[in-house]
Amino acid sequence: MPGQTILLVDDDAAIRMVLNQALSRAGYEVRPTGNISTMWNMVTRGEGDLLVTDVSMPDGNAFDVMPKIRKLRPELPIVVMSAQNTFMTAIRASELGAYEYLPKPFDITEVLAVVGRALAEARRPADAERRAEETENMPLVGRSAAMQDIYRALARLMQTDLTVMITGESGTGKELVARALHNFGKRKNGPFVAINMAAIPRDLIEAELFGHEKGAFTGATSRSSGRFEQAEGGTLFLDEIGDMPMDAQTRLLRVLQEGEYTMVGGRTPIRTDVRIVAATHRDLGQLIRQGLFREDLFYRLNVVPIRLPPLRERIDDVPDLATSFLKDAQREGEPLKIISGDALKLMQQYSWPGNVRELENLVRRLAALYADETISAEIVQNELNLADRTGFSAQAAGVADVTTAIETELARLFAEYEPNLPPPGVYQRVIDKVEVPLISMVLNACGGNQIKAAELLGLNRNTLRKKIRTHGIEIVKHSRQLG
Repeated sequence: MPGQTILLVDDDAAIRMVLNQALSRAGYEVRPTGNISTMWNMVTRGEGDLLVTDVSMPDGNAFDVMPKIRKLRPELPIVVMSAQNTFMTAIRASELGAYEYLPKPFDITEVLAVVGRALAEARRPADAERRAEETENMPLVGRSAAMQDIYRALARLMQTDLTVMITGESGTGKELVARALHNFGKRKNGPFVAINMAAIPRDLIEAELFGHEKGAFTGATSRSSGRFEQAEGGTLFLDEIGDMPMDAQTRLLRVLQEGEYTMVGGRTPIRTDVRIVAATHRDLGQLIRQGLFREDLFYRLNVVPIRLPPLRERIDDVPDLATSFLKDAQREGEPLKIISGDALKLMQQYSWPGNVRELENLVRRLAALYADETISAEIVQNELNLADRTGFSAQAAGVADVTTAIETELARLFAEYEPNLPPPGVYQRVIDKVEVPLISMVLNACGGNQIKAAELLGLNRNTLRKKIRTHGIEIVKHSRQLG
């Protein structure tokens, strides 16, 4: 808006003069300078309604002082100019909170338009309130530094089709991030299709992914489309990718390389146009070393890695998350509840081994089971003590043996899906988790010799071969002993 003051910082006198004249003709008061120190002095004195600055200056770099400006004057919009014109310069400006980035040379008309928008938005508190309300309605909740990093990464990915690998412990919200990438991205009008590798029998995963023709196998009485076909034009979310068997990994790699696939029992290649987002709570690096995950597939999927922090690393977000879950419960018919300040502090002292999903389950329980309008610290303490006794005490104390490890894993699994039951196939999933590392380590100890490994395991040689094929276990021949 004319009459407002603009701080103009550029060490090129000619550019300062041209911009000064153009902005002055538009009715703005301009205070030009050619160095960072003078600009900083003006900012600290509270001068200016807008800062327009070049990046590289004789006495410093604007990027180095922007964090201090944002802390001192969070309401001051900053427009960054640069002749470097690199992708990283633009990204850096965005990360530091610049309102806009203008590569040099620029059009004066564009500069005036950006200045006008920046000043207008800075003077519209109603818009700020609206944007805050929109943020509250976002699928991802939290204002911690860890989540701000996630938000910035997602913002840069929304208008791309880059393949994304989301890693994080169970219950951290990996599918929510995948859905946010889809719902706010360029493919939002297409389908979002999710498939959990851990919830599907291993011998059916390829048919689930790529579909099958009639007669492809026993029971295939008609043609059936796969998840790739269902996700055409949209996003395919491959959850728990670390549980994908080796044969399916090979086929998936071919799809990513060639952009086409064939149905199980089919011969005609089918072109595919989907964005792949994968997720896992497992250490894929370790699986690669064990021969359980293809390294070349990992690099195809890990184009943009996003690590979701466990809730214990973003404990400041617990109050916002709890409030959000209470609002969800209220929308579903539960009476309005609030959690006392002392109760929230108590919740922030808990380690949350089940992460955000465990917190959501707790809040839903509090909303449904307690008549009090205000949830007290005593109520929360009782619930957290119960969680420790029934689910995670073994984990906190350290796993002592295989039996305890299995009990801990099952407790985590049932807590993850509470109040519902996990998908069918719990027995086989637990057996697979024990059997795969067991066979891999014994083969490793026997230098890849299957006869010795079968004898050590107490298995028939044919049975061992079948299990190696079923699990896609890679045999590495070397001489190494367990120790």
